[in-house]
Amino acid sequence: MSDTRAYSPSEIERVMRMGPVIPVLVVEDVGKAREQAEALVEGGLKVLEVTLRTPDALEAIKRMNLVPGAVVGAGTVTNARQLREALDAGSEFIVSPGLTQPLGEAAVKSGVPFLPGTATAGDIMRGLDLGLTHFKFFPAMAAGGIPALKALAAPFGQCRFCPTGGISVDTAADWLALPYVHCVGGSWVAPKGASPEEITELARAACGLAA
Repeated sequence: MSDTRAYSPSEIERVMRMGPVIPVLVVEDVGKAREQAEALVEGGLKVLEVTLRTPDALEAIKRMNLVPGAVVGAGTVTNARQLREALDAGSEFIVSPGLTQPLGEAAVKSGVPFLPGTATAGDIMRGLDLGLTHFKFFPAMAAGGIPALKALAAPFGQCRFCPTGGISVDTAADWLALPYVHCVGGSWVAPKGASPEEITELARAACGLAA
């Protein structure tokens, strides 16, 4: 991403609307990163969030970017240095567990589609001051679940959300039914030890949640 590109909320809106579920991926075996991405894309989930929780996460982003149709971003980005490293690895969007002024300013300056984590009204107000209107609600279940998001969203009608954290295939549809929720984040679509075939089937089932 160019440092001169203007930030546009419509870009993260486009990413969020590409599928009902954004897989949250913790890549422990970089050798399987590409086949994991291929399995998810084959199942219909093109937007992939690789969390920066493992030493090979940036390399995994590079390898997943080779998969046709994949839109690969970095998650668990917590500071401007990680933001730059993620962009250098080819990340097409950035997800953060929270929102600080330095990270928010750096993300807006970069122009990258940015989904910062929020759990309070103060978090959202900080984002709005930076020109952000699309947020991750995190940790969704621990922060109070659907009742908490309903209460939080009420004063901020211009905002849209991607709840993440503790959401499962059994509860995702309830979140997606909320008018201000564009998608949810979930790790269940690519569980540890799952085969590519199993991941593809889980992805197809996740895509069906939008029906």
